[in-house]
Amino acid sequence: MSTTDNAKTKAATPVPVEESTERLNRPLIQLAKACGVATFYIDQLGDYTEITDEALVGVLDALGWQADTEENIANSLKRVQEKRDSELLPPTVVCFNGTKTIVPVHTGGSAIDPSKIHVTLTLEDGTEYEDTPDKPLNNFKTSKEGDLLLELPEDLPMGYHTLKATVDDECALHAQVTLISAPARIPLPQSVQERHRWGYMTQLYSVRSKESWGVGDYGDLRRLLKDAGSIGKADFMLINPIHACAPVAPLEPSPYLPESRRFLNVTYIRPQDIPEYTQLSDSQREQVEALHESVEAQNNDPNPMDINAAWSAKLPALKIIFEQPRSAEREQDFADFKARSGEDLDAFATWCVAFEVWGAPWGDNLWFDTTGKGTPQIDALKCEHADLLEFHRWLQWIADEQVAAAHAEAKAAGMAIGLMQDMAVGVHGYGADVWWSPERFANGVSVGAPPDFYNQQGQDWGQPPFDPNYLDETGYIAYRDMVHNVFLHAGAVRIDHVLGLFRLWWIPQGQGAKNGAYVYYNVDAMLAVLSIEATRAGGLVIGEDLGTVPAYVSKVLASHGILGTVVEWFTHDDDAEKAAKKAGKKQTIFANPSTYREYALASVTTHDMPPTAGYLAFEHVKLREELHLLTDSVESFQKAASAERDAMMKMLLEGGWISKDAAEHVEDHVQEIVEAMHAVMRTSPSLLLQVALVDAVGEKRSQNQPGTSTEYPNWRIPLADKDGNVVHTD
Repeated sequence: MSTTDNAKTKAATPVPVEESTERLNRPLIQLAKACGVATFYIDQLGDYTEITDEALVGVLDALGWQADTEENIANSLKRVQEKRDSELLPPTVVCFNGTKTIVPVHTGGSAIDPSKIHVTLTLEDGTEYEDTPDKPLNNFKTSKEGDLLLELPEDLPMGYHTLKATVDDECALHAQVTLISAPARIPLPQSVQERHRWGYMTQLYSVRSKESWGVGDYGDLRRLLKDAGSIGKADFMLINPIHACAPVAPLEPSPYLPESRRFLNVTYIRPQDIPEYTQLSDSQREQVEALHESVEAQNNDPNPMDINAAWSAKLPALKIIFEQPRSAEREQDFADFKARSGEDLDAFATWCVAFEVWGAPWGDNLWFDTTGKGTPQIDALKCEHADLLEFHRWLQWIADEQVAAAHAEAKAAGMAIGLMQDMAVGVHGYGADVWWSPERFANGVSVGAPPDFYNQQGQDWGQPPFDPNYLDETGYIAYRDMVHNVFLHAGAVRIDHVLGLFRLWWIPQGQGAKNGAYVYYNVDAMLAVLSIEATRAGGLVIGEDLGTVPAYVSKVLASHGILGTVVEWFTHDDDAEKAAKKAGKKQTIFANPSTYREYALASVTTHDMPPTAGYLAFEHVKLREELHLLTDSVESFQKAASAERDAMMKMLLEGGWISKDAAEHVEDHVQEIVEAMHAVMRTSPSLLLQVALVDAVGEKRSQNQPGTSTEYPNWRIPLADKDGNVVHTD
């Protein structure tokens, strides 16, 4: 598969697909390409698909380039070139250790003697890089086309540095840009080099105990990690994203639609695990216990969880504990946390206070649009509600402590990797990140995915994307901080929709998920950030590279030491299928796991599918028919699903993993088949193998049905066995 040549990567070059000469000569197409917007893409089936003019105009407008008329297109093309010519150096320069880095030098069309350009480098620690003859910093070259180039040393120290360039004359050109110097590959931890490692994946909220408040929490996570490591000998546990949500009911149930990726979800705090809980007076303890008892029965209910009732009980309990005096040592720890978190913490806490005092910022309540950083309303709000502001800072500190304790428990229990955190692709459009720092995001568009086999109408996730130009101009500081903070309490980080490092499907408002366009990002810069932060943490990065993903993406990720994702249900023997098609047979042929990629996290299923027992029973067909998500007839989709299941049985039968009777009578052998689908994974060379906790207990219900919001109780299904009985943490 291939993609447009706009992809910014030096590690691989996709085979180009030719657009017509007539199309390439159109100014709109030229403007889109100049601005990093794809004008076509290759879909999941390998078909060439052109982006519509309407989508291109909407996406370009979100990037700040008007393209609604021929005159505006011409003016935008001129402005793009002028901007490029005015930058002596690119705003962000990326170096991978051990590789040659050539930086274009733009002199605005003027001929400048390279000897008059002076380059200096201030390292992350504040020291100056020494420019020596054997490692010259001022090392200019001229290309065959006559362009001026700066060649940087190949062994610059790892870190985020400042590169400066000045011209020794009256020319106004100068530059001060960010230089990101990173290891070319993330080193594999020694434990993973020794042998393959395995672990669980689970939805944290779904696993509850007697101590839970109706929803799984950080206390449950700590117990799960301890038992999985010490009893099950697992090496890691992947959980759903625990990014921050609005701590005010009604809560957003989707962990993939957070309000901020910089901070943690405080609704998962376990009040009883806070040190000050033990110091409460008898009457205060009774109040907290009464609040817990009001929702304790929910822990035994197999029906969709009432997350709002759980939080409505937990919030006043947390306020009681917050008011309990802290020891001098604990007070200092809290002060240190606030100092480390800086303005970001104040911004998020302020947003929480505004949300709690003024209410949800939509409908007729438009404080999101009329207030923000530096406005008098916010200054007054912070002054009037100083205690509430401190409470929301405290909540983040407590959440941070409890997640850190869970990861520490995992390592103490013998886990080689420990907690594996999941990083969502974006944030809520009305969230704290967008409200306080709107300049970071593109306006008038949302992120999603084009149509594919599993989501035939495409997907709109309702999230504003990072503006690639802002990221470049600010040295990726927002992305750096986010990645750094996720790695603080994790041995590995999973990047949801890792294609977003390369390109994101932008959907102009009102045009629908099908009518979007891919916008390209500086993938080298984002890979460099991941490489630096993972190397410093001694951790791993896993990229979720499923769906409509060009083949070169996985190769690029692997070349930088980033693992991809392999799912047994999704992995076909492409060569065998092509041979069958050539012979006039259209059939599904699954790849044997022994052929999987080495640099991958392999699993049987994902959270966007029913558990394996449910998938074998065609729960995905029934659910999509009920929710009217099919574009073809249900008979056609059922036929395809049946053929898919038959093909899986054929692979397992031919490998000796199941009996002939099981292959022919699936419904009577579900347990045998589920176990076989996991057992065959042990033939995989993939570095990490993963078991879904829902498969381990016999659950059939989907945790999430893509393409829905309120139509299905997404992200609220508690863990239950094949008979519908709740399975508790212990």
